[in-house]
Amino acid sequence: MSEIVKAPEGFEGHGFFATSLEKAVGLARKNSLWPLPFATSCCGIEFMATMASHYDLGRFGSERLSFSPRQADLLMVMGTIAKKMGPVLRQVYEQMAEPKWVMAVGACASSGGIFDTYSVLQGIDRILPVDVYVPGCPPRPEQILDGIMRIQELVQKEQFGRRSSPEYLKMLEGYGIK
Repeated sequence: MSEIVKAPEGFEGHGFFATSLEKAVGLARKNSLWPLPFATSCCGIEFMATMASHYDLGRFGSERLSFSPRQADLLMVMGTIAKKMGPVLRQVYEQMAEPKWVMAVGACASSGGIFDTYSVLQGIDRILPVDVYVPGCPPRPEQILDGIMRIQELVQKEQFGRRSSPEYLKMLEGYGIK
């Protein structure tokens, strides 16, 4: 019989399982991400295909999309971000509760793509910290699923004190986030 999810490290015995709280919470968070899709272009269409029945993002615990930043923990930025949208995207990020993660989907969100113009933000990492970059123009649904699985790895391994560590706070300060 195959396991659905590998159990975290711990002590096993007949009728019991013991592990650390940090590992149990990591496993629960990993399989219950609530993404907020911020889709502006063709990458959004590929994300719709990822949510559809053929690829089914729900298999990864991300079936419930959140269009409210206060209920989301994964910001998925997909497509071309104009410089005028930058403050709006930043506000959405700041309204999200900790812990939160960011995924840049596609060449435009990652680096501005083919649009090297005065009006296009050359990568969202100029205004937000990004955890995972998904390459492609537009990326295939398989690539988006790979990005979700990489976020899940980060979520599962994150330690409790990371978000209040001096290194993390300094990184946020570098973006002007307090």
